[in-house]
Amino acid sequence: MASAYKDLLKRRIEAAQGIIPCDLVLKHCRIVDVYTQSIREGDIAVIDGVLAGIGGSYEGRRVVDAGGRYAAPGLIDSHIHIESSYVSPEEFGRLVVPMGTTTIIADPHEIANVCGLAGLKYMAEAAEQTVLDIQFMAPSCVPATSFDHSGAVIGAEELARALQDSYILGVGEFMNYHGVAAAQDDVLDKLAAAHEAGKIVDGHNPGLHGGGLQAYAAAGIRTDHECSTTEEALERISLGMYVLLRNGSACRDLPNLIGAVTPQNLRRFLLCSDDLHLKTIFSKGHLNEHLRLCVRHGISPEGAIVMATLNAAECYGLSDRGALAPGKRADVVLFDDLQEFSVWKTFIAGEEAASEGAYIPPFTRADTGAVRHTVHLAGFSAGKLRMTLSSPSVHTIDIIPGSVVTRKGTATVAVDERGDFVYDAAADIVKVAVVERHHGTGNVGLGLLRGYGLTKGAVAVSIAHDSHNIIVAGANNGDMAAAVEAVAAQEGGIAVVLDGAVIASMPLPIAGLMSDRDGHWVEERAEEIYAAGHEALGIHEDVDVVMTLCFMSLPVIPQIKLLDTGLFDVDAFDFMNIEAD
Repeated sequence: MASAYKDLLKRRIEAAQGIIPCDLVLKHCRIVDVYTQSIREGDIAVIDGVLAGIGGSYEGRRVVDAGGRYAAPGLIDSHIHIESSYVSPEEFGRLVVPMGTTTIIADPHEIANVCGLAGLKYMAEAAEQTVLDIQFMAPSCVPATSFDHSGAVIGAEELARALQDSYILGVGEFMNYHGVAAAQDDVLDKLAAAHEAGKIVDGHNPGLHGGGLQAYAAAGIRTDHECSTTEEALERISLGMYVLLRNGSACRDLPNLIGAVTPQNLRRFLLCSDDLHLKTIFSKGHLNEHLRLCVRHGISPEGAIVMATLNAAECYGLSDRGALAPGKRADVVLFDDLQEFSVWKTFIAGEEAASEGAYIPPFTRADTGAVRHTVHLAGFSAGKLRMTLSSPSVHTIDIIPGSVVTRKGTATVAVDERGDFVYDAAADIVKVAVVERHHGTGNVGLGLLRGYGLTKGAVAVSIAHDSHNIIVAGANNGDMAAAVEAVAAQEGGIAVVLDGAVIASMPLPIAGLMSDRDGHWVEERAEEIYAAGHEALGIHEDVDVVMTLCFMSLPVIPQIKLLDTGLFDVDAFDFMNIEAD
């Protein structure tokens, strides 16, 4: 019986035996064998985008002499939010493919919280414009909780429909671990939809342990990227979960967790970025930086590469990749060394995708019309930012530098005759507000932020995980209002204001989350914003000007956060009064 696939198999078999020439041969490679965690020398033969032979001597229509460089499987980021880079999927691919990344597991719950399923559709269309293979997870928690206002709601029925699409690999991080433990109907409906569709479910369960963690694992949730201690990591692995070693821009847990990795359990660890800022990409790289860190902390180069390739492929059911072996997809990265992991060339499905830091394929963008014009304020003014405190004794959101976790603090602050907070230069406390921007509700949540360092002016952003309302921090109501209005006028993004004037800004017109410009333009604007924040406004050097604010409204990360509906105690999972008395 004749078939096109039968012909492909015949060509692959003949190429593997040297009967016919291959499409591509990478000669003189030091091949990283992820199955045995060893290195051997030889050629790599490719035909029809698939690896035909490994380690022998082959001839091909195109020959690339690797010159003794190390050949490894293409790197796989096991959990990332593209939106946090502030660039579109096409641009993200152009930036990371030259760093050896060939596949990412993307959770688009940021844009889904703004635009719903239309956001997922846009991301999938944009992903078609890059050779980076972007595998999408359907967001599980839109909104993250029911306590604030997001731009959309994706219920169990909508999730079940999304899971039928071929480009959806599974269900994204299940942040509502309280709902899992309580076996809430809507939570069970979503989990059942995933399992009935045969799709993986990602986890998100910071601090969960004991019976609660047992229940979470029993619900069929397979991964966690929120571990902060080796004890947490080992507990999850003992329950059959995969632990994702995160090293992003906001959270850098990998160095703290790497001590949990042993030769016996290494196959249960993956590498991920979660949220990655362009500044990090340009200064440090992507997964090649993760590999560097692993090796510096005592993991063998071969073991580190296993975590970045084979483990991720097996965890997410990507059986066609993750190793350099016959029959696998020809995703290959050529490293100059296995200490710094400098990338010479990247091949994706047998085609040269990047060489010496340059992305090779032609670049085009998807249409963004369906995910623009997403900022809708109603009745906003500086007056909405006034507090009416009944006591100067207050609860504060205390920043922990380098972490998205906050501490619940208390302080005594200055107030005016109407009970509004008055900034005091002697205290490192500023006002923070979350302004609802999706439905024109007019909601404004007010709180106090300690440890940001700001002494004057204001910073506003439309990236406020996960509902992505506008969050603003400042020393006075006037500058805070001006910053919010500037963000609205530019269809979302970031604005830094001093004395009523915008001194640095970056429009993010794609859902108020991403730019439609190239990465270098975005990074230039970001540098201006960071310089203005640190130098003009006095924000602490060890505090991220933007990303710190981005996570101050995420009600699934302990201990205390601010929503458009009020101050939220994450541990109690309920609202709390700002007054401490």
